[in-house]
Amino acid sequence: MAGNTFGNIFKLTTFGESHGPALGGVIDGCPSGIVLDLDFIECEMQRRKPGQSSIVTQRKEEDSVQFYSGIFEGKTTGTPIGFLIHNKDQKSKDYSHIKDTYRPSHADFVYDKKYGHRDYRGGGRSSARETASRVVAGAIAKQILEGIKITAHVSSVGDIKVDTHYSKLDFSTIENNPVRCADPNTAVEMENLIKQIRKEGDTVGGEVSCVIENCPIGLGEPVFDKLHAELGKAMLSINAVKGFEYGSGFSGSKLKGSQHNDSFNSDGKTKTNNSGGIQGGISNGMDIYFNVAFKPVATIMKSQKTIDSNNNEVEMKGKGRHDPCVVPRAVPIVEAMAALVIVDYLLINKLYK
Repeated sequence: MAGNTFGNIFKLTTFGESHGPALGGVIDGCPSGIVLDLDFIECEMQRRKPGQSSIVTQRKEEDSVQFYSGIFEGKTTGTPIGFLIHNKDQKSKDYSHIKDTYRPSHADFVYDKKYGHRDYRGGGRSSARETASRVVAGAIAKQILEGIKITAHVSSVGDIKVDTHYSKLDFSTIENNPVRCADPNTAVEMENLIKQIRKEGDTVGGEVSCVIENCPIGLGEPVFDKLHAELGKAMLSINAVKGFEYGSGFSGSKLKGSQHNDSFNSDGKTKTNNSGGIQGGISNGMDIYFNVAFKPVATIMKSQKTIDSNNNEVEMKGKGRHDPCVVPRAVPIVEAMAALVIVDYLLINKLYK
């Protein structure tokens, strides 16, 4: 299977399945001499792991990372960093009923048709558990960023949305609630909705918003390798993502140029930031901000009509442990992918200086 590597210079290759013995990855192109805080990496993993609250899947995984290469005496050596995350709480029997049946809107069908043989346990390679490896790499990338700050939070769940501009939110409150919303009052509403949806045996989607602060001017390449294009690719590669917008996004299409243009101050900063920190595909020194839309989880605890591998129409109902809403656990994944993009473009930029 191709398509398991992300990045140009700072590259991450991931491997493993949801119910296999382990997941893992190889990071190539990491500069040498980077002092790594391994506790920070573990902390980032705890933010993504299952079983962390009552509103996520109750699968219990420690998600502890074991490094096998590329780090010596607490510093990166410049050689490939290999790591493993062992799976310890698989319940493969929960998936026996879909061995020959396809969950609607899940990757089951297309994986089977494309490869002719699929690991149906937890979705195999298509499982969001693959993103654990991305969080490891992102936690390393964050430690190379030199003052660039990446912060994501849940800005909507279903119809409940944070209306406050990101600059007025208190990001220090994000980890104080299980939804990871920067607006505490809205977080309570979101949590109640997720609990209600879970009782109904259903799922709900939402949005994660992300801000990249202190990004230098000049990241991004002309035409095909624009910074926002790479950020879009990074976010759209995350499981369950259905949309990406940066800056004014789709709402900007409703404005006139005179309303949308960002006028300059004498220091090169702009009075407004409808551009979302990126102009012509290149960072302009303003905050980069974007939204990522996540669909409702495909596996629901309600009967649905579907087909089996022989194209027979059948009914199926989800079993086992699943997230009623993925967005709370997606926050560190969005941050990780953003960090991978920014580090990669910082390294590309150094080649031209």
